[in-house]
Amino acid sequence: MDFFETVEKRRSIRAFDKKDVDAKTIKKLLETINLAPSAGNLQAYRIYIVRSAEKKAELVQGCLYQESVAQAPLLLIFSALKGESEEKYGERGHDFYSIQDATIAAAYCQLAATALGLSSVWVGGFDPLEVSRIIDAEEEEVPVAVIPLGYPAENPEKRARKNIKELIREI
Repeated sequence: MDFFETVEKRRSIRAFDKKDVDAKTIKKLLETINLAPSAGNLQAYRIYIVRSAEKKAELVQGCLYQESVAQAPLLLIFSALKGESEEKYGERGHDFYSIQDATIAAAYCQLAATALGLSSVWVGGFDPLEVSRIIDAEEEEVPVAVIPLGYPAENPEKRARKNIKELIREI
């Protein structure tokens, strides 16, 4: 699949087939995420891989009862390493660059998943303290995105997008 086809094909999928994602596909997904750009090439983020049904059930509660979290065979949780970025960039790294790093990596995850025939949904509605507790995150970490992944059990229509003119301001 070429890049533009991948971007056009990506959809938010909330219903997943029970089929597991094989190790080779996960490896390729993670290798692609590892290519994401980051401030100073620090990669100031951590990725938690969650497969356990028990952990996913806990995370449903931490993710404001979004059932796709439990239905997906695989969850990736992207967490910003604020202290790591702060060491090089000070307050700006702590408050901003680390969040950007984790967010860019999560976006690469969704595109790579699509290219690999997987589907995903970006879960941003969650209690960061509860998710941190469930995944046993270190104190300096802040969860940024929870990405349920798997093979789709639904095929939603393409949703309308804003006109490009509404998004831009040329100066």
